[in-house]
Amino acid sequence: MADSSFDVVSKIDRMELDNAINQAIREIDTRFDFKNTGAKIELSGDKLAIEADTEERAKATLDVVKDKLIKRGVSLKHLDAGEPQLSGKIYKIASTMKEGITTENAKKIAKFLRDEGPKSIKTQIQGDELRVTSKSRDDLQEAIEQIKNGKFDFAVQFVNFR
Repeated sequence: MADSSFDVVSKIDRMELDNAINQAIREIDTRFDFKNTGAKIELSGDKLAIEADTEERAKATLDVVKDKLIKRGVSLKHLDAGEPQLSGKIYKIASTMKEGITTENAKKIAKFLRDEGPKSIKTQIQGDELRVTSKSRDDLQEAIEQIKNGKFDFAVQFVNFR
């Protein structure tokens, strides 16, 4: 019998991200408390820029973006938001969208599975993803549950379960 496997990845669903940002922009444009505050949201590639006239409005705009990301199913662990910075008369928040599992994070998951997971599991780092293999599908499902319950500081998804 061949080994079963799955891949642990950290990817952003770009369509859901775009939809969340567009919804946040629409909400900022229509909400009364954001009128004439100069609040703007701009996404280009993996960079998210938020601008507003005051520090409080910039933070409130970031909260709206976070709320929309949650509603669209995009993990907030992908969002790396900085503090509001004063630039002229405008407060700016520069954020990046983190994607992919770094080698250190893949090693953390592999060590976690070695220590906590079923003994029949083998792990292998492949670029920005981690392949987990075993002869038993039940062990793989148990490993998925343990990774989901593990408190990692990055978002994980599971693909290619076979």
